[in-house]
Amino acid sequence: MKIINTVNELKFVLNNYRAENKTIGLVPTMGALHEGHISLVQRSVEENDVTVVSIFVNPTQFNDKKDLEKYPRTLDADCALLEANNTTIVFAPTVQEVYPEPDTRTFSYPPTDTVMEGAFRPGHFNGVCQIVSKLFMYVEPHKAYFGEKDFQQIAVIKAMVNDLKFPLQICPCPIVREKDGLALSSRNTLLSDEERHIALNISRTLFASLDYAKSHTLEETKTWVINSIDAIEGLRVEYYEIVDGNTLASLNEWTDSDYIVGCITVFCGSIPVRLIDNIKYKG
Repeated sequence: MKIINTVNELKFVLNNYRAENKTIGLVPTMGALHEGHISLVQRSVEENDVTVVSIFVNPTQFNDKKDLEKYPRTLDADCALLEANNTTIVFAPTVQEVYPEPDTRTFSYPPTDTVMEGAFRPGHFNGVCQIVSKLFMYVEPHKAYFGEKDFQQIAVIKAMVNDLKFPLQICPCPIVREKDGLALSSRNTLLSDEERHIALNISRTLFASLDYAKSHTLEETKTWVINSIDAIEGLRVEYYEIVDGNTLASLNEWTDSDYIVGCITVFCGSIPVRLIDNIKYKG
């Protein structure tokens, strides 16, 4: 495994692989890797000759500087984990390397990037598009892998790929959960043992809502999920939206779409830690 810190070296090494007609997979990450990330890496390794994993905590997608400062950084442990899972290249640039000048590009894909995370984290998806587009230009992958826990992010990136005509395939990968149901997240490392136990109520409520939805309206189900989680001390729902899985448009009835997903963000604990999750109702 090779660890690369500069764009020029990355392009040089990848051009040599391309000359040999090797296929290239990209797994963009912000580090603090867990089994969810590794499932993406393993799929890339299975499907491509070369797997590039980027590790970069991207400042332009954080609208809260405190959130950026406390985001976990574990590069040495990450690299050991990636080497054990047959990664070809780790790309771990500095902020100066990626943004030698401020990135003033703007991306707009409403309503995909303006609802939910887009509404509560202004500028977040613009920052995501800035860094992901740069990675696509640096690596020129055949396939890029993203976890479905960040469901809205995948929809925004697909819109960007379609807009900018990147010649690559976006490969969504299923949420990986702990045995007790908690969605794996780098932010879970910020939770105390007690807070982690409390956080289990997020996925439990979402899974319970699948049965609840069978005999209740969409709006009743939405209200039930929010009230159930808000009733638990240490948890506060920022939003819960039940949307069309393709457009992310809000829905009124279960019959409004053949692909329906519930997306939630919850604040957990005293810091608090912001956790996201989602559940598929139809499709």
